[in-house]
Amino acid sequence: MTTQLDFARVPFAADLSSYGHRPAIIADGRTVTYLELGQRVGDLARDLGGERRLIALAASNDVDSLVAYLAALTGGHPLILLPEDKPAALGSLIAAYDPDVVLRSAHGEFSLEERRAGSRHDLHPDLALLLSTSGSTGSPKLVRLSHANLQANAESIATYLGITPEDRAVTTLPVSYCYGLSVINSHLLRGATLVLTGLSVVDPCFWDLCRSERVTSFAAVPYTFELLDRVGFSGVELPSLRYVTQAGGRLAPERVRHFAELGKNRGWDLFVMYGQTEATARMAYLPPRLAVDNAGAIGVPVPGGSFRIDPVEGLPDGELVYTGPNVMLGYANQPEDLALGRTLTELRTGDLARKNAAGLYEIAGRRSRFVKIVGLRVDLGQVEQLLSAIGVTAAAMGDDDMLTVAIEGGHDTNLLTKVLAQGVGLPRAAVGLHTVQELPRLGNGKINYPAVAALVRQRQAEQGTPDPGASPSGAAGQDSVRRIFQECLELTEISDTDTFVSLGGDSLSFVAVSVRLEQLLGHLPPDWHLRTVGALERTPEHRHPSEKEPGRIQKKRLLARMDTGVVLRAMGIVLIVSTHIGLLEWQGMAHVLIAAAGFNFARFQLTGRRLPRLRRQLTSVARIAVPSMAFITFAYLVTDRYSLANVVLLNAILGPEQVTTQWHFWFIEDIVYILLAMSALLAVPWLGRAERRFPLMYPLALFSAGLLTRYELIEPNVPHTLPALWLFALGWAIARARNLPQRVLVSALTVLTIPGFFDNHNRELTMIAGILLLTWLPVLPVPRILSKPVVLLASASMHIYLVHWLVYPPLVETSPALAVAASLTAGIAYWSLCNAVSYTRRRRGRKAEIRQATILPSPATTD
Repeated sequence: MTTQLDFARVPFAADLSSYGHRPAIIADGRTVTYLELGQRVGDLARDLGGERRLIALAASNDVDSLVAYLAALTGGHPLILLPEDKPAALGSLIAAYDPDVVLRSAHGEFSLEERRAGSRHDLHPDLALLLSTSGSTGSPKLVRLSHANLQANAESIATYLGITPEDRAVTTLPVSYCYGLSVINSHLLRGATLVLTGLSVVDPCFWDLCRSERVTSFAAVPYTFELLDRVGFSGVELPSLRYVTQAGGRLAPERVRHFAELGKNRGWDLFVMYGQTEATARMAYLPPRLAVDNAGAIGVPVPGGSFRIDPVEGLPDGELVYTGPNVMLGYANQPEDLALGRTLTELRTGDLARKNAAGLYEIAGRRSRFVKIVGLRVDLGQVEQLLSAIGVTAAAMGDDDMLTVAIEGGHDTNLLTKVLAQGVGLPRAAVGLHTVQELPRLGNGKINYPAVAALVRQRQAEQGTPDPGASPSGAAGQDSVRRIFQECLELTEISDTDTFVSLGGDSLSFVAVSVRLEQLLGHLPPDWHLRTVGALERTPEHRHPSEKEPGRIQKKRLLARMDTGVVLRAMGIVLIVSTHIGLLEWQGMAHVLIAAAGFNFARFQLTGRRLPRLRRQLTSVARIAVPSMAFITFAYLVTDRYSLANVVLLNAILGPEQVTTQWHFWFIEDIVYILLAMSALLAVPWLGRAERRFPLMYPLALFSAGLLTRYELIEPNVPHTLPALWLFALGWAIARARNLPQRVLVSALTVLTIPGFFDNHNRELTMIAGILLLTWLPVLPVPRILSKPVVLLASASMHIYLVHWLVYPPLVETSPALAVAASLTAGIAYWSLCNAVSYTRRRRGRKAEIRQATILPSPATTD
């Protein structure tokens, strides 16, 4: 249905032109005055029509997005606001709410998709803005905000920050994020200037921009402060900076004190703030003069707002309740909810709070039974229900680093940890189980969680909690099967029934585990990755070296038997880098490694139940994609050879068809695309069952489908990439070939399909030889003196491939051999750095568990 325009005005959006020729926006070196901005907003508002319609905006930090946002407010059109770089979330909300108009702005292009002339929605006249409570996930649960909410919060923020027309705020946060949006609203309200940029604080150009445009403030979330430390912010000269704001989560008190004191010394203020999307952005702020002495507080209510603390039975702290004109109208879960008016007048924050001696509010924890661990929202009640369903009485607690569960009675904690980690989707290292004789309870029979936390702490003190930095169980300096698994897979609890695959092992960890097991056992069974830890420990070869025959010891010192896939990865990366640099000409190994990737996928990623298997597959993809994207981001920032499509691994889809430097990372994109596609296929129940029932025929069917692009019988519209699917499927089939006829079949397919793929016989012969080695020789003898270099090169092969594109160009003219050596060394260094970062994160999580007696206080906001 359509509704004639009859709406409350938002003055800061409707009265832009009143500030005349003052600068409103500075972006890409161009200044847009308030008069120009008001004209552009008015023009777009007229284009959106004279009837209220539901609009969805996929926004980025650019002028077009800001104009679209303001035009919707000015025209009275309720707006669903989302980030431009989350198309899946946009698609989900379009499907859920069926907006009448969809606006998109990115990369200098603006589009207006009018899906119908009028509107099919009944829109309440007060409804102005709809924001997600769960970031950019596309959840249909939205916060309904009114025009009055936006105006009131903008005025409140502008008041306590003392914003004037002379202020200039740089955009460090997305416009689609309520914290970032509040910066825009409050500055437009006062006729101040917005410096729009997508640059990060780690980019030197960001600070150059701040100086050249005389920026007076910027907004930060806790992670921003970590980045500020990395770039040496304390030494950055910013003569015009007046204040820094912090919200979006709890900043540790010691960090608050550090930056408050830094600001005092450097002439700017730190405003610590507290808010939730449900209150349009801000509910409290800590006056800068009080920050050093009250670093754990959220401060006082924003102007126009008030707090009260309602008692919570059984807890010393009560729930914080906020009242003010910025409190939302209510939630929307479906299109029909858009017709609702105000359904609540106060906001129950879900945070437990207290007042300190200075009269400031402090957050003591969460009343709601939710925690966010490694980015995943975990329902503690669901954890208890999951265990209850298998007959285990439990009390679940947690913080931002660890899920801690106390279980009543005697149970196998190793098994339950595995079940729980898989059930809630957490890494095993983030789940801590502790047995207690009886769970403490309140008089009403409910679990006494503070007492449980104290009891868990007592048990930890009695039993000792293993330090991830300490050596796992076993004699010092002496390997065991269990110790190898613990160290290489970075786990602390491993049972006799675990296998390499069930513990989440993949092709990246396979290298280190297989080499150390071969050294320990003397002979590594071909199916070792599927054998249990107990079975491996009972193998006849599992004896201390002193027990073995002298002749065998002599032989072992000369040769090591290494997995063929490991050797191919090590050889392959050396030949790939050497060929790119021009030290020698030996092409074809990259395509051998694609077949090896399919081979490893079949070995490590196809066992177990559907959902745990899918999580394991996606984790394996992340171990490739995350370090790749991190390095490519660095390459994008320091060179002009790459694009944002490279950063997000979408060059094959969005990049140029002609081969340029932007195609350097094609191999990474290939592997990620194929692994995601295979994981998606196997997530379909009937396809998963088909793979288990026909383990060889399934990859052969994929191989046949891949031949359609290999022989260009169909046009995939993704240049240079999809033709690799047939090689991946061929490697998968090799892993499933169990007997002589099957190996002969896959060998014949190799010999028949590879010739003609390239107009280079040597390249094709290399591919055939590598794949046949993978088919017929599960292990290869390698001089023991080379075993460690082979392990290093194979483990770091992906990282070497990434970094060599930046390392060799300045060295190749001096010495190609030096360029190769430097590339290999730099790649190993980057691999080591990635491992160190991962290890440090896990170590901190484990130590946090030891330090905490109860749930860590967390002002868990949905900013």
